[in-house]
Amino acid sequence: MIAVASQPSRLARISPWVSTLVRLLLAGVFLTAGAMKAMDPRASVNAVRAYQLLPASAETVVGWGLPFAEIALGLLLVIGVFTRLLAMVSALVLTAFLVAVVSASARGLSIDCGCFGGGGTVARGQSDYTTEILRDSLLLLAALWLVWQPRSRLALDTEPSGRRELEEAA
Repeated sequence: MIAVASQPSRLARISPWVSTLVRLLLAGVFLTAGAMKAMDPRASVNAVRAYQLLPASAETVVGWGLPFAEIALGLLLVIGVFTRLLAMVSALVLTAFLVAVVSASARGLSIDCGCFGGGGTVARGQSDYTTEILRDSLLLLAALWLVWQPRSRLALDTEPSGRRELEEAA
């Protein structure tokens, strides 16, 4: 009997490239956001404080720690290690950001999200919650794609992620 080599599906062929783009997009967003916040940690604390969701002591810790956590997350995504785990963490972080923005909007707060530095209370009508919610929702979908399809190019992850890779190794 002659064995016929099966052709990989279109998804199997393109998903590593799509995942690479998604991984690098998320990395770029986290690196940019973290770097802009790290340049002025006091503004980051003020941005966290404006949401009125945390106790004062936690606002300071989150305001100072978030920029460096975002930078670390971005760097690890660029390198491409623990991609699925980092995608899950990214999805959780983005969900927290979404909840915070939706909460601020629902409570009638007028704030700048501080997503890319700055932040804090702004004059009525200067908040752009719709754009922030849309942006964070799209980034959340990107992170969820990466949870589903973590195998990407230009990454240090070496763990096979599917049956086809295991069969090819045998």
